[in-house]
Formats: sequence, C-alpha cells, structure tokens
Amino acid sequence: MCGLCGVLGSEAHWTDAAGPDRPSGVPPVGSTRRQERLHRVRLANKVLKHYGLMLADWDGACFVLRSRTGRSAIVQHLAALWPVAERMSRRRCDPLDPALIAAVEHE
Repeated sequence: MCGLCGVLGSEAHWTDAAGPDRPSGVPPVGSTRRQERLHRVRLANKVLKHYGLMLADWDGACFVLRSRTGRSAIVQHLAALWPVAERMSRRRCDPLDPALIAAVEHE
C-alpha cells in the first residue's frame, strides 16, 4: 500500500482517545488530542530506541516507523506498531526484557 492510501483509509483508533473519551482514572497528559498523541510517540520512542527504531507522527493520521538503516513502514495506530517493529528489528519486542527495562530506567 502506498503512503497516501494508508492515510486516506485510516479510521480513529481507541489508542488515540483524548478528552472525554479517556477511560476513567487516566489523568490528562495534554490539553489536545495532538499533544497526547505526541506524548504517546515520545513514550513509544523510549522503548523503540532499544530496538534501533524511531516512531514519528504523520500529520495526526498515522505513524511512520523508521530503522537506523533507513527502512520505514507506515503504522495505522499504536496497537499495530509492535508486530511491525519486530519485523523491522528482526527481534522480539519484549516489554519485560531486563535490558530494555534497564535502558528505559537509565534515561
């Protein structure tokens, strides 16, 4: 699929919820949907850095995942991020990996 088709064909995903749609008990991070989306990108990048990857927001419609070698992939929402990250890094993205936890805590 080309990049433009990926943007035009996307729908809102629950991971992009902000404001009143937020689950109860979850404190606000930003005052707008855009600020919260960028905050999620920053958090994801803390983990993705361990795998040599970087996530960027693409105009609030989808995400672009890039490797250090220049490979890139369009990701529609955060729930779809991790399988793509595993394919690009050729590693299993394990959130309980002690090396990952140590790297995130070190930042």
